[in-house]
Amino acid sequence: MAFSFGSAAFKRGLYRLSLKRWQRAARRGYETRLEKLRAERADARKMKTQLDQLIHIADERLALPMIGSQAFDKPFDSDWAWRPELWRGALPKPGLSSAQTKSMLGREVTLFHDCQHSELTLRQIRNRREADLAPYGLQLDVFKFDGSFLSVVVDLPEAAAHGLLRKHLLRIQTIVEFEKPLEIFARINIKHGPNTEQIVRELPLNQQDVVVEFDLAYSKLNEKRVERIWLDLIFEGPEMNQIAIRDLTFSRRPRAEL
Repeated sequence: MAFSFGSAAFKRGLYRLSLKRWQRAARRGYETRLEKLRAERADARKMKTQLDQLIHIADERLALPMIGSQAFDKPFDSDWAWRPELWRGALPKPGLSSAQTKSMLGREVTLFHDCQHSELTLRQIRNRREADLAPYGLQLDVFKFDGSFLSVVVDLPEAAAHGLLRKHLLRIQTIVEFEKPLEIFARINIKHGPNTEQIVRELPLNQQDVVVEFDLAYSKLNEKRVERIWLDLIFEGPEMNQIAIRDLTFSRRPRAEL
């Protein structure tokens, strides 16, 4: 039976030979000459580094929910919907300790506070629960808190502002977990020309899936000058608490005509 160098059978044969070699080296480790053992150890460490990296990547990609997922519930008549990158895929830098104000996690999430001594950590976590739709979440650990405010700001993409009208309803949907009760307020900010429209809603944290809508009909929005949109999540009484935002999604839809 002929084998080509690229065939699956040939590759399996090479794998079995390599595996037998390392099994033999492990069995003979106590009898091997020190010079040879030192060389084998160096080779084994190089292989282990690559194998550990492969296992880590495979665990991340094969775990549910799938990385990059944009699957989430949204109104059927939505004309725009979005999940920020932090909840969608792995960040190059997954966490911050003793986080200073204006520290960024990824390109879209910024922490703001006025603590003199920061005892705050901010990090991305992997969601692995069956109920989770978002691959990742955001965890905020607050120890001693000597400031007067704490907020996480999420910058929305240009697509959110494009074509935004006063007849739109902006909707956020989130899943929040915490060690002890606190209040969280969501404030949507829409910059239009020199002005910024702000609408505040308290998150109903007695629900598992939290949904809040911002009705722009009652705003003074200048539809022709909308430049950008961002969301403030404002935490009241956060001291000695661990807060996990398992998911955060946005959508917009036109209000039904009367």
